[in-house]
Amino acid sequence: MMCRFLLLLSLGCLSATLTAQSDKPLPSAKLKTLEGQTLDVRDIPKEGKITVVSFWATWCSPCKKELDAILDYYDEWREKYGMELIAVSIDDSRTAAKVPAMVAQKRWPYRILHDFNKEFQIAANVAQIPYTLVVDPKGNIVYEHTGYAPGDELELEEVLKELRR
Repeated sequence: MMCRFLLLLSLGCLSATLTAQSDKPLPSAKLKTLEGQTLDVRDIPKEGKITVVSFWATWCSPCKKELDAILDYYDEWREKYGMELIAVSIDDSRTAAKVPAMVAQKRWPYRILHDFNKEFQIAANVAQIPYTLVVDPKGNIVYEHTGYAPGDELELEEVLKELRR
């Protein structure tokens, strides 16, 4: 009985989260690609696609675990939900050089961007990482999550399912 109550409560909170934040637009901020090109965050979401933004760093073990866990589902989610994951590194100038090698070693197929000035991190009010945002096809932030524990990727999939309804 208690488990059923907790499940209903968590699903209710998830629905409330999706509803309550549905009009919060993605902030404007400049990011760099691994090739050094500059782009504005608002240009990232593609029409008709759900965008998952994951803030991470090379020195953050939970961040790497989260991105590895999502990798197990990524191809399926892209096809099923029409989503794309953008991994935004917040590595500073001392650790930024490690990013391309780590991405290659991990074989992450995600689009990797770098927030050198912490402009996006500040604009999105990200206090700690890993930090995950889900952006609907209209460019609005509809879900935010801090930290990572095994199974969080399943909660993320519930958000994706809800957006595709």
